[in-house]
Amino acid sequence: MAGEPDTDEKATSDASAPPDKQLPSPDFLEIEPVYEALGHSRRRYLCYTLFETTEWSLTDLATKIAAWENDIPEHAVSADQREEVYVSLYHAHVPKLVDEDVITFDEATETITTAEHAEQVLTALEGIGASLDSNQEAHARSEMDERED
Repeated sequence: MAGEPDTDEKATSDASAPPDKQLPSPDFLEIEPVYEALGHSRRRYLCYTLFETTEWSLTDLATKIAAWENDIPEHAVSADQREEVYVSLYHAHVPKLVDEDVITFDEATETITTAEHAEQVLTALEGIGASLDSNQEAHARSEMDERED
């Protein structure tokens, strides 16, 4: 009908387009994948660690997460505790973050680094972190004093 918007007309990311027709850049990560990436405490913890250092070995991350989950210092983490977290990271959480282009994972060195969408996810995490799980964030960022055994 005349005067009605063309439903087949594609929205653009052109700044001159009306606001209701502007789309984010294709490189922009939609909000749903951000929340999906941050939906599990182990993935959030992994992302929190990326604030501190942008490259981690999978074993170091597994140790750090096991320490947090068991409320013990890293040096007290048992091989079984580390292995349980390692397997979960390797088979579930790391692939999900790789799929969302938040991290890269080098299979040969088992090294995790930030990827294209990491900044967006970390920014979202920082914005919601204080109200979501501040103890997890503090631990991941090494801001808590390590307790003596």
